[in-house]
Amino acid sequence: MVTELPFVNRWTRHFNEIIAAEISRLTRYCDCLIQWQPLDHDNGYLLEKINCKNKLSINDDEHFPNIQSNQTDYCAILLNGTLNHHMDIQTLLERLKNNLIRSSRLLVVTYNPYLRWIYKLANLFGIRKSPLPHTFITYIDLRNFARLSGFEIVRIRPCGYIPWRLFGIGSLLNGLIAATPFFRWFSYACVIMLRPVFRASTEAKKPSLSVIIPARNELGNIEHALKKMPDFGADLEVIFVEGNSTDGTWDEIQRVSKVYAERFRIKSFKQPGKGKNDAVRVGIREASNEVVTILDADLTMPPEFLKRFYDAYCLGQADFINGTRLVYPMEGKAMRFLNHLGNIFFAKALSFVLETKVGDSLCGTKLFSKKDYERMTLWRADFGDFDPFGDFELIFPAAVLGLGVVDIPVPYKARTYGSTNISRFRDGLMLFKMTAIGFFRITCGSSNARNR
Repeated sequence: MVTELPFVNRWTRHFNEIIAAEISRLTRYCDCLIQWQPLDHDNGYLLEKINCKNKLSINDDEHFPNIQSNQTDYCAILLNGTLNHHMDIQTLLERLKNNLIRSSRLLVVTYNPYLRWIYKLANLFGIRKSPLPHTFITYIDLRNFARLSGFEIVRIRPCGYIPWRLFGIGSLLNGLIAATPFFRWFSYACVIMLRPVFRASTEAKKPSLSVIIPARNELGNIEHALKKMPDFGADLEVIFVEGNSTDGTWDEIQRVSKVYAERFRIKSFKQPGKGKNDAVRVGIREASNEVVTILDADLTMPPEFLKRFYDAYCLGQADFINGTRLVYPMEGKAMRFLNHLGNIFFAKALSFVLETKVGDSLCGTKLFSKKDYERMTLWRADFGDFDPFGDFELIFPAAVLGLGVVDIPVPYKARTYGSTNISRFRDGLMLFKMTAIGFFRITCGSSNARNR
């Protein structure tokens, strides 16, 4: 156990509270948290302060719980300082991965190796009495270890600068420093989230898929959406959600549902509210398959490209597949100039705010599992519910919960029927508001998410 002077103990406890708050961003939405191989001088205070409904600590000589027996569990594994004191990190991570499933996440707390001299001085003057970290591990080192042992780093959060509350604003100051380039790497510790990468075999059973198509005044596109739908080689259902159209879209959905009944399992619903976001929520709620994807009924994103989203998910390349329209040349007037600039701005802004590279934050096509969406919904209830399109409320939790995000470049076609329902300035201001709130609550760490 650590022996420290009273004032040092207070600082240490507060640093642990800062780290626990960062870890709790994920674990409050997990089924369990397992601290594996705690160090001899770990007093358990960090684990105590982390918000998770089920927590336990397991030494190296104890039996690791069988996570693989329950494929629906979201379990986080905590390594607190273990890598700073370990002599074979690659073997450690490889052993751990053998006990995990796709939905598991590894949370690694590493302590700044450049501050080892402070620990040495503290021990020399009797301020603390605990072993010095002897493994000099940097971010580059951990990235290499992760790749070699079958993990992907999905989130990095430096934390712990000011070891006191400082009139109630210490937390905000810590968050602002963590968001500042260059200075953010002078932290006391770093919380790194890793996703185990499992490559699916060609013989593995593919997950079932639900394609959700929100449609408002899209009469001329409904049948084309079905004609161009690719063969996924898996159980497929198509869900139309009609949004108070005035051009006969609902009647067309009913007609094509009968015509294509032998090829597709088709469901159709009238949304009770307004807007694409409401329609998508209806579709996901009614989806009966494991994985869901969204296809805008305007068909500016060709339905044929949905196969690429699905294949990326099945191959384990990410758990959240996002489309980007900003790579290939756009067709005609598919996107107006100001809209194009807005899309670039929000993609860059969210990449900074979320510390997750996003090529296009407003592409309507995304793919993820329905089980992950349930946790994303819980996260949204804590964060706030005011996204006009539904793109941000998916991307935000995908980054914070460490799903792993990959962009699929898609061509962006001009409309062949109907007109856009987007209000550039009104909706743009709302998206800017969400980005600003995300900066203070996520990047700066001043989250108001309630404990559950």
